[in-house]
Amino acid sequence: MNTEPKPSSATDVADAIADAVRTGARLELRGGGSKAAIGAPREAAVLDLSELSGVIDYDPAELVLTAKPGTPLVMIEDLVASEGQMLAFEPFDHGPLFGRPPGAATIGGVLAAGVAGSRRLTAGGARDHLLGFQAVSGRGERFTAGAKVVKNVTGYDLPKLATGSWGRLFALTEVTLKVLPRGRISVSVAADGLRPDQAQHAMAKALGSQADVQAAAHLPAELADPSLTVVRLEGFGPSVAARAAMIRELWRDFASARHLEDDEAARFWTTLRSLSPLDDGGQLWRVNTPPSAGPALVARLAPHGVRWMFDWAGGLTWLTFDGDPAEVRTAAAQLGGHAFLIRAEDTVRRRTPALHPPQPGVGALEARVRAAFDPLGVFETGRFLDVAHAD
Repeated sequence: MNTEPKPSSATDVADAIADAVRTGARLELRGGGSKAAIGAPREAAVLDLSELSGVIDYDPAELVLTAKPGTPLVMIEDLVASEGQMLAFEPFDHGPLFGRPPGAATIGGVLAAGVAGSRRLTAGGARDHLLGFQAVSGRGERFTAGAKVVKNVTGYDLPKLATGSWGRLFALTEVTLKVLPRGRISVSVAADGLRPDQAQHAMAKALGSQADVQAAAHLPAELADPSLTVVRLEGFGPSVAARAAMIRELWRDFASARHLEDDEAARFWTTLRSLSPLDDGGQLWRVNTPPSAGPALVARLAPHGVRWMFDWAGGLTWLTFDGDPAEVRTAAAQLGGHAFLIRAEDTVRRRTPALHPPQPGVGALEARVRAAFDPLGVFETGRFLDVAHAD
């Protein structure tokens, strides 16, 4: 795989893409490379955006931060944490899932992949926190979308289109994010020994209450003996204590709920970010279904020896699996969901699309959107095993 010279400005990015347009080259946009192993192996020149790094502006009072896309995620998280704030969608670094050291993930890559962690359940995803951006299209044209203020209702909502686009629409050169205050206190309430269906019901009951739960997850007995169902509460001390008591009362019919000590709670939520119990070398899948369908999903796949965990109150199932990928895709689709292949051997990646195949109408719409921003298919590298819209 060839690597283009690293651009250090938006003008350099535009020039590199314009050169690709003239020569008919294909470009893979890349920041830290923490997610480079997702998708099919491919041969394309890499446009490395890691030199476009640094925070341009941060106004804690206005809860707004502007940065270049190659800025390391950890740098931004440390900066906002120093002001008692956070990226509320709780993004994480994919690098360790592929045996890479942590720290390579960039804010541009996080947004392009739509990465969100446990707090996405209540705080929304990356698309809900990207206010605006600057970018270069597949034509080599620079443009601006959104704004640098929280209240922005004008024009097309291109920031939502940018998140989850995987670098197939345009190259980000600047991003503006909404940040939020971090809760003064964080308390995790747990129940031990619940079956998957009981755990999902318990989490749903907590979320449907007035306890204002920020996150809800479950580790089965195969990963935590006994199984562990946990909800996280954040805020001011008296409020958190009252809401924790409310959860314990709600769960009295399931099990005896308990308060997790800080160390145990930190280990639990770190496990959800790192997915370390699923680091067994098998195919790693990210499956989204309606939360109530999570237990049915793992029950269907149980005969295939899956290892799994629930996040988002059962709406997100992380699982490892060594069987036919079609088994996962079929089970997810039948339950109203979709499955994303995160990690697999090259032979599997060459024949299995990472993205869940869209319905024909949706797929046609996605192709038209890509053609609007990238009419010559400069960013179509074959990563997702679909047909390029132009040649």
